[in-house]
Amino acid sequence: MKKFVTALLFCLPLAVFAQNSIVQEGEFGFGVGAGHYFGDLNTRAKINRPKLAASLFFRKNFGNYIALRLAGNFTQLGYSDIYNTQNEYMRRRNLSFNSKVWELGLQGDFNFYRFLPGEPDFSFTPYITFGVSAFSYDPYAFLKGDKYYLRELGTEGQGSALYPDRKPYSSMAMAIPFGVGFKYALNERTNFGFEIVHRFTNTDYLDDVSKTYVDPAVFPPNPDGTPSAGYLLHDRSYETGTPIGIKGQQRGNSQNKDQFATAIFYLSFNLQSYKCPSAN
Repeated sequence: MKKFVTALLFCLPLAVFAQNSIVQEGEFGFGVGAGHYFGDLNTRAKINRPKLAASLFFRKNFGNYIALRLAGNFTQLGYSDIYNTQNEYMRRRNLSFNSKVWELGLQGDFNFYRFLPGEPDFSFTPYITFGVSAFSYDPYAFLKGDKYYLRELGTEGQGSALYPDRKPYSSMAMAIPFGVGFKYALNERTNFGFEIVHRFTNTDYLDDVSKTYVDPAVFPPNPDGTPSAGYLLHDRSYETGTPIGIKGQQRGNSQNKDQFATAIFYLSFNLQSYKCPSAN
């Protein structure tokens, strides 16, 4: 017991004062920024309608260069054909959507430089990140001030007996996040960072637009004889002129999956342990 106490009294001061005795185990943090959608309503990859994005994450360090990150993210996405002023057909199409995306991701982070918070010569590094994530989404649109979830309406004939090959799409999808960022140690406990991460998804229905217009018979009228919400939202070109939603006419491009990206500023807090230096 006496030997243990003596060793502890010897080790603790060294752990406090010797920089090499501090082990950066990982970090947890939060961030806020903006997200943007790219897909059938934004084919030119314009970045003109950013919306709120936020993140909570935990990084586990494996040395000074590599870390594994678990992150929970929220991104509000949305776009409208009214912004497609250089494409008359898309402007006339007049579709729009919004969606709240909740994402859980696992990513590897790879620092370019050795990163040691508390040591001025190693307090900054750019990094790259990539991994895999799962996310939920449910696109909606507004009609005469009322909010409608588009997946439930089957705007491209999903779930209709007239189109048995078009099954309702899932509200869950997968993505491959890939991005770049940097982080700077404000002190040995706190870091500031910024990153841009792009997601390649496996769905073409983030925006509820993918294939062709369907037979209007898919959308029977309401009991009072008025047009149903599905009918009014599957083809909104009547709001910009003569309807263009002819059965079989292209509505979207199913060959290209939808994508989205986030740009996040974040703060993180280091998790440290202390290791008594060896005599060697």
